[in-house]
Amino acid sequence: MKRLIEGHKRFLADVFPAKKSHFHLLAEGQSPQWLFITCADSRVLPDLILGTEPGDLFISRSIGNVVPVSNQDVDGVTATIEYAVDVLKVRHAIVCGHSDCGAMKAALDTKSLENLPKARRWLEHVESAFAHKQPLNAADGDGAELAALIRGNVVAQRKNLLAQPAVVRAIAEGRLTVHGWYYDILTGRVEEYDEEQKRFAPLVW
Repeated sequence: MKRLIEGHKRFLADVFPAKKSHFHLLAEGQSPQWLFITCADSRVLPDLILGTEPGDLFISRSIGNVVPVSNQDVDGVTATIEYAVDVLKVRHAIVCGHSDCGAMKAALDTKSLENLPKARRWLEHVESAFAHKQPLNAADGDGAELAALIRGNVVAQRKNLLAQPAVVRAIAEGRLTVHGWYYDILTGRVEEYDEEQKRFAPLVW
């Protein structure tokens, strides 16, 4: 806890004063342009990776960057999507998976979930990743099999996102674009799914 407290002290002393006017505006409301759906993994820091500021990204995090499709359950991810799209009117929605994803490792080895009933049930939502598994990429080395499945999960969760009622409406109204990204922790680079080409390619500058 000491490290967190010291970090907050540095924030109050150095960061907050320099951005005081920005935080003053944020205290009165938010108007993010992007909904960013990503994994709970501690190595994925959207603001650091993308150079964004407070108020830019509306973020939903869960293990496996899941977008549930069941109409029977109430869950935080789909509630977040609904709010971001219908109330905040975000212009872009991004599903972002990442290399070395523990959730997808668990999907490959379900025995690891025997004592994690909540996680096991949640990860039923990633089973469709196997149907969308991407071609192996030699650049991924020994982790190519896992990376292909992780990319497949991005495709699957993007498809689930496109089926959300709020998203369907917003796309029909021409006010929302949906993206699928894969972030490689080792290189720091992002790939984007090209729906027409049915493949991932480096993010266009």
